[in-house]
Amino acid sequence: MIDRTMGHYGVSVEDDEGDRFSDAIRLLLLIAAVSDPLNEAEQLVAPKHAVAVLRAEGRLQKLDFWLRNPDYLADELLNDYERQGEAINLELAGGILDSDEPEICAIPMLRYLFGAFEYIDQAMSILAAPGLVAVVPQRTAQRVLQDNYYLTAKGREIADRATEQFPVLAWYTERARLVRALAEATGHSALALRRRQYLQRDYAQTPLNEIIPSIADRARARLARLRAEAEQGDAA
Repeated sequence: MIDRTMGHYGVSVEDDEGDRFSDAIRLLLLIAAVSDPLNEAEQLVAPKHAVAVLRAEGRLQKLDFWLRNPDYLADELLNDYERQGEAINLELAGGILDSDEPEICAIPMLRYLFGAFEYIDQAMSILAAPGLVAVVPQRTAQRVLQDNYYLTAKGREIADRATEQFPVLAWYTERARLVRALAEATGHSALALRRRQYLQRDYAQTPLNEIIPSIADRARARLARLRAEAEQGDAA
């Protein structure tokens, strides 16, 4: 189950049953970490046993990109550090880039017209069948506007139990919480997240239908420079 999640950039990923199950586990833990609790009005119209919701596939795809690409997540933390000067962001980025996490935990994504994207229908069907997540289209009479992903009480229980029984999976929850914080600082819409991700040169310049490349080396060099500058500032 875990081998699929330890892929590397440039390595083709086979679409087999193990891959879909690994994708489903990752998406469940991501949705559990970033979805919003239902208010009273939402509870009246939500699917049975739903406890939280993540709205729009586009938003899910953008959040999943940061979870699957720790080097890009760390570089965005460095962006926030430079903008805000909060040392915690430098520390969090260092915790990622000082390790081999960007290499062993990277799961490549292709760049499509609206940014990083991967078909998730099969993975979501694995979650929907046992009632862990309910996928509900929001539509007009003419077309589907977006899919909303409702986490159920059973889904929450399974996500919590999985991280307790398999500590290696706790990494996804920890990183998903960082992704959530980054998204909250950016804006909740898929458009806001897409705009931020397109500010990354390597991301934006990736040709359509090609793998978005790693920026681990560049991010590590940037981290070293910012640390040196911070040390100079402390010594002044």
